[in-house]
Amino acid sequence: MSLVTLDGYIDTTPETDTGTAVRFDLIHSPDHLDPTDPDAPEQVYACTTVHPAAAELVLHQAKLGDLLRVTGTLTEPDTPGTPPRLRVHSVDILDVPQLTTVSGTVLERYGNYVLVFDADRNEVPVFTTAGQWVGEAATPESIGHLIRAFENTNHP
Repeated sequence: MSLVTLDGYIDTTPETDTGTAVRFDLIHSPDHLDPTDPDAPEQVYACTTVHPAAAELVLHQAKLGDLLRVTGTLTEPDTPGTPPRLRVHSVDILDVPQLTTVSGTVLERYGNYVLVFDADRNEVPVFTTAGQWVGEAATPESIGHLIRAFENTNHP
C-alpha cells in the first residue's frame, strides 16, 4: 500500500450502498505522456471513500467527466485484470467539462450552477443545476456577484 495523489476523470456515477462508503471509477492518464495522443495508455482505478467530506463532494458535486484530484492509499487488485483499488482520503474538483454546444451557445457547469454563454451577447443567463432561475449577469465578469447575491437571498 502506498499513498498517492492522482488527477483523473470520474468515469462512473458514484454509488453508495450503506450511505457511508462511496464507490466510483477514475481514469488517469500518466503525466509524462501527451494527453492528446489517442493511443496514450490510461489506467482505471476503482475508488472508494468513507471520508465524509470526500463522499459528499463525489456524491453531490462531482459529475461524470469532471477532472478530480484524489489522494489516497493504493492497493493492487486481488484478481488479475481488475483495476487497482484506491481508498480515497481527499478529493478536489479541478475542472468540469462543457455541457453542450449549440449554434454558438455554450452551456457550462460552474459548481452547482449552469451558465449559458452566447457568442452574440454579453449577458450570461445563470440557472442552478436543478433548473432554478438565478438571474442574468450583465457581463461574464459579474457572474460571481450574481451567484453570491442569489446564495445570500436563497439559503438552502
